[in-house]
Amino acid sequence: MHQFLSDLDGAGDVVVDPDVLASYRADQAAPGLLPAGTPAVVVRPRTTAEVQAAVRAAARHRVPVVPRGAGSGLSGGANAIDGCLVLSTERMVDVVELDAPSLLARVQPGLVNARLGEAARAEGLWYAPDPASYEFSTIGGNVATNAGGLCCVKYGVTRDALLGLEVVLADGRAVRLGRRTRKGVAGYDLVSLLCGSEGTLGIVTEATVRLLPPAPTSATLAASFASLGDAGRAIARITRQTIPAVLELMDRTTIAAVERMAPQGLDADVAVLLFARSDLGGAAALDQVDRIAGWCEQEGATLTVTTDEEAEGRMLMAARRLAYSALEREGATLLDDVGVPLGKIPALLEGIERIAEREAVLIGTFGHAGDGNMHPTIVYDPHDPDAVTRARAAFAAIVALTLELGGTVTGEHGVGLLKRDALAAELGPAHDVHRAIKRALDPENLMNPGKGI
Repeated sequence: MHQFLSDLDGAGDVVVDPDVLASYRADQAAPGLLPAGTPAVVVRPRTTAEVQAAVRAAARHRVPVVPRGAGSGLSGGANAIDGCLVLSTERMVDVVELDAPSLLARVQPGLVNARLGEAARAEGLWYAPDPASYEFSTIGGNVATNAGGLCCVKYGVTRDALLGLEVVLADGRAVRLGRRTRKGVAGYDLVSLLCGSEGTLGIVTEATVRLLPPAPTSATLAASFASLGDAGRAIARITRQTIPAVLELMDRTTIAAVERMAPQGLDADVAVLLFARSDLGGAAALDQVDRIAGWCEQEGATLTVTTDEEAEGRMLMAARRLAYSALEREGATLLDDVGVPLGKIPALLEGIERIAEREAVLIGTFGHAGDGNMHPTIVYDPHDPDAVTRARAAFAAIVALTLELGGTVTGEHGVGLLKRDALAAELGPAHDVHRAIKRALDPENLMNPGKGI
């Protein structure tokens, strides 16, 4: 170990204090349900060269490397392994370049999503991916899980905003992938391969992202539904006929949790609250949400509210942004992250309600109705073994239901430790192809081993 620590010279800040190491053991996923080891060392580099030094030392001594951003992940992807090197990007926070004429920025991975948004706005531009964690999650973490956000129905997820990456590979080489241009097919699309790979193929040290002109003024809709089926038909109708900037939902359990935490005057008796926003600007935005309101009413909405006042729109959307925080206040949370075809959203929501009743657990569901990515969140008592068992059973049942509906086990939070068993069921024979790629880029299996693939 002494020689390994000596070889970390040039890797940035090196931490071996046991109390500090303990704070780097796990991310925010499922307290008490996932294994978390104790790292041998934490390194906090500031430059690509320092990341290279850390990775080369780890490769020389065959020490596993666990990359970590803000530690806000919800799948155990940043959980440490006993004796590993945790490589934290928390000090790599620079906006390296903001090229306004080219509508792009180059940033280090530890930069918080909201800070990139501020830098873009200072140039009259906009960075579209906006996960609910945008105020504390990092760009590197967003890339690692291909994070989405409320605007993903129209503007896509992190992968859609990525132009290029700088990545340190398992042998310590730093390579640039992708390009600065909007189009280009020279070579394989390795940027897309690395995006969502959860640090298992390399460590992102810089991201080149596309920026957009600022969105025009917006209009907002909130619609209540007495049944899941009515809400599902409304979602299907909306997505067939228009593309709103935002299309989100919350179920009755989540609504009640939000009301308990921060009363908004929401009707806790409805089955679903649906939120939509248009950013077409001016009269066109209000016209779009009015049309959406009409479709909702035709499909059985019990109440629709629309506004083109920005402040009122933010108030309507505030409840959706509080969804996860409100459920966290109810107890420990086991947050799922499944995606189904749009037409299967009602079947998923109905199935989740049946699972909650069968397993006698509290499950609040919210998510991105516009792309079918739902976040059923199981609330449980981590100190009650029976409650933990029922939470695990409910989680497994939701994943199984998702696959039956032709869906995916993770839309934007990653596989991590939480869904490794479910991954094989989704990938089938193609699992071997993924493993072959992993072996080619990380033959010693040192990059975040045991996660994802």
